[in-house]
Amino acid sequence: YFRSGAPSVINPLHTHFPRDTAVPGSFALTLTWTLPNRTTGVFNVTSPLPGDWFLAAHLPKDEGKISVKVKSSGGLYEECQYLFQPQLIVQRLVNIAVLYPGYVTEQSMAPHNRSCLYKVFVPSHTSRVLVEVLRCRGAEGCPLWLRVRAKAPPLHNSTALDCREHTPCQLALDLPFWQHWYYVLVEKHPGVPGTVSFQVTVQLTDCSRPSLARPPFLPSSASMNMPHSFGSAGGLALGDSPPPASPNSTKHLVPIPTASPTDEWCWPVRPTLRNELDTFSVHFYIFFGPNVSVPPDRPAVFVINLLPVLDSGGVLNLELRLNVSSLCGENVTVFGCLNHEVPLTSSDNTSITCETESLAGFLLSVNATASLSRLRIPYPQTGSWYLSLRSLCATEHGFEPCINVTAEVYLRAYLSPCINDCGIYGQCKLLRTNNYLYAACECKAGWNGWGCTDNTEAFSYGFQLLSTLLLCLSNVMFVPPVAIAVRSHYLLEAAVYIFTMFFSTFYHACDQPGIVVFCIMEYDVLQFCDFLGSLMSVWVTVIAMARLQPVVKQASAGKGCVLYLLGAMLLSMALQMDRHGLWNMLGPSLFALGIMAIAWTARTIRRRHCYPPTWKRWAFYLCPGALIAAAAVLLYTFVETEENYFYIHSIWHLLIAGSVGFLLPPRAKPSRRLGPLPRRKGCGYQLCVNEQEELGLVDPAVASINSICTS
Repeated sequence: YFRSGAPSVINPLHTHFPRDTAVPGSFALTLTWTLPNRTTGVFNVTSPLPGDWFLAAHLPKDEGKISVKVKSSGGLYEECQYLFQPQLIVQRLVNIAVLYPGYVTEQSMAPHNRSCLYKVFVPSHTSRVLVEVLRCRGAEGCPLWLRVRAKAPPLHNSTALDCREHTPCQLALDLPFWQHWYYVLVEKHPGVPGTVSFQVTVQLTDCSRPSLARPPFLPSSASMNMPHSFGSAGGLALGDSPPPASPNSTKHLVPIPTASPTDEWCWPVRPTLRNELDTFSVHFYIFFGPNVSVPPDRPAVFVINLLPVLDSGGVLNLELRLNVSSLCGENVTVFGCLNHEVPLTSSDNTSITCETESLAGFLLSVNATASLSRLRIPYPQTGSWYLSLRSLCATEHGFEPCINVTAEVYLRAYLSPCINDCGIYGQCKLLRTNNYLYAACECKAGWNGWGCTDNTEAFSYGFQLLSTLLLCLSNVMFVPPVAIAVRSHYLLEAAVYIFTMFFSTFYHACDQPGIVVFCIMEYDVLQFCDFLGSLMSVWVTVIAMARLQPVVKQASAGKGCVLYLLGAMLLSMALQMDRHGLWNMLGPSLFALGIMAIAWTARTIRRRHCYPPTWKRWAFYLCPGALIAAAAVLLYTFVETEENYFYIHSIWHLLIAGSVGFLLPPRAKPSRRLGPLPRRKGCGYQLCVNEQEELGLVDPAVASINSICTS
């Protein structure tokens, strides 16, 4: 997507825009690459408009897959990395001849030339541009095309006139853009031999004066305000001399006709005061406002100036509110026309359109029935925006000028980052791309659109309540592991499970995208505690399964668990570095599993049989717990998406809590000796065995061997 003057307002998902939103157009181009080694697309923009151009590109809609991050790639899946790097090559036209209003330029077009290009500057308060080709000679008729375009050289679809069919060959442009160059292209018809000579002249209508133009030797107020190098509407600026003639053309003064009495005047433009509050937060105040009086006989015109680049990434907002008490019972309608770079002032006071053949605009209207009207323009073009207000009275035959009724309107104009601050189902974010700052909405709970107002896929209130309850109440599954841990005297593990259950419940209550949200503290604190509790639950469970020696597991005399404390510190550091990193979450878990594997392997080698030794422990506890935990990890890794998050993640809670109940070892009872075995004659050993240790429930180190010698 590319657009001149402001970023493109793109809508690839075809969502609905908010009410009272005007969507500016842009150019869209699809570049397709079938070969992996050919990823460069080239397109031409012939005769582009001057100023800033904005390019935008987007990828297809994301599948909504949730995955933890891997430092070397995007996640557990292989993701494609896209780089959008535009390059601009500009070819400029130089030495374009300048047309001066009120002067004739003579030109001869050689046989090998197809066209001649000119430009003329249109100052402020110009209501009409008239371009005329005179004295065309050298071929039958006048085989020339006359084309005119604002700001850039004409294209094939620009305003054009065939001089063969129109005599005289005059092309008039009403309401031209102020303070811009207009380009005039005189082009020969195909197949015309020989040299064609002609004259071209330009006349400008200054709407601040009752005449079409004045001779250049007469001073005028308008000429005093114009750049001296461009001349005035009707001739040169005061004190200037006629421009010198070029080798291929000559210039001389021509008579200038006067306008008819019906020609319009342009009305004074009232400026606005700019007050910047924040990024994309600008208020435009009207002098002696915000209440504006709209007289019945003339429009009220205001100008709003938007700065280049700085203001193009927000939303231009207009609000009109009619004071009904000022109408005196008349059926009055106030129309507002917002146009870019030129005010729309028409002699037809009963017209209610804001557009012409070459000028686009936006219409607002208020009356006694609908006294409020709003208009929002996302990513507006920078420059001058003109708002023209006029009052008309409704009759049986349409609208007519009012008599002795001055309407009062409250006018508010401001620039905001997003449309209506994205509503209650969205968040307005400031984005930066290559040092360019712009704003956009990030919607939630299934809402879409530029203002998060498209409820086509929105979650209902019942659905939001159900998802919140499922995610919160699924943590109740941690109650059985807490009871098992307390019964088995694993008090530290029980405390960790309670911590996890509490913060997971309130984190998910605060993490909901809709309006069913409840936060007991800051979101970042809840998220950190939830992640820390989840990883600590895995850590303490695996360390408990390892059944380490007290000297390793504890410091001394039962003071604090060394590995438990070490795990808490390492996990806190990892989560602070990257809360969603894969290895920051997987690394501590694998480390704990490695400790358990080493402990079990050492015990198996020392005892020379598998540990735990009983098949019941494997069949009814370890294998089911491991399968449940593996199923939970698979669901979390490969199945969970943004659409099914609320029930898949609830199942994750149930499975993880259930696996803890199976994997947590039973209570470690103190060793006790059995009765002596039948003694053998001679010197021998009596082995006192703890039955709990044989079942794989007690550490073998607590079993005692007594040496007994009999004579």
